Amino acid sequence: MVLTGRWTMPRHILSADLQGPSKTAGARTAQLTTALHERGQTTFTLADVRDITCLSAASARSLIRHAVNRGIVSRLESGLFVLVPPEFGRAHEFSGNPYVVARELVAGADYYISHASAMELHRMVTQPQFVIFTSTMKRFRNRTIHGTEFRFVLIRPKDMFGLTPHWITKQDAVKVSDLERTVIDGLRLPEYCGGITEVAKGLWIRRADIKTSRLIEYALRLRVGAVIRRLGYLLELYRLAPAEELDRLRSSLTATYAVLDPLVPAEGPHVSSWRLRINIAPEELEAVRRT
Repeated sequence: MVLTGRWTMPRHILSADLQGPSKTAGARTAQLTTALHERGQTTFTLADVRDITCLSAASARSLIRHAVNRGIVSRLESGLFVLVPPEFGRAHEFSGNPYVVARELVAGADYYISHASAMELHRMVTQPQFVIFTSTMKRFRNRTIHGTEFRFVLIRPKDMFGLTPHWITKQDAVKVSDLERTVIDGLRLPEYCGGITEVAKGLWIRRADIKTSRLIEYALRLRVGAVIRRLGYLLELYRLAPAEELDRLRSSLTATYAVLDPLVPAEGPHVSSWRLRINIAPEELEAVRRT
């Protein structure tokens, strides 16, 4: 069974070390776990192990191998590990907080938690999410770790804006798209959010906290025609923006049309005012108001 959860000081570690093959190995493990706790760091790399213990690369690998075998540490992937909280006993597939793991997987590259994952952090969804989406300017391979899927979305350097820190635990913060940027990303790639209806639902749920002027500013800054069309249509449909704000979006439209939801067949009426094909049933969009 895959385990996830919050981490507290591993008081069980010293006693667990006494069962190890040598007193030295136990002392080193205690030194490592205590230092990680003092740093507020639950996810760590082999480089962290060497920095804390001053061991050689081979000795550091041996230390971690013993810690994994004892269930004190769980291996996430090659070179990346997480401390196992005492309440989980000797778990070998504890994955820690998936948002923190996503941060560590990009290994220092610029990133932010995005799309459906950001919607979950911002309480814009009503269903639990099982994929962690991370936007980054560097290409990373998608992977599954202990049952959690991590997907990476490649973006341009100039599109790295609209971010905010989000504290996952008392020790760990991650970068996440702010409310407005989360909506914009969803309008750009609805397939990473469950479709336009889910994005519209998130917009409606947090409508009291979302700044429509910032939404429009972000859409115009991104300069993606489909995003501008979809945003304008939804803001007008749900009466969330005054006419003068909507005119800012209309002034940037070209003659081409886009579909409201790219996940649905391109069928349905055209709305000339937004150069948009409405390929979702009106009652589905209206049902969002009852969320």
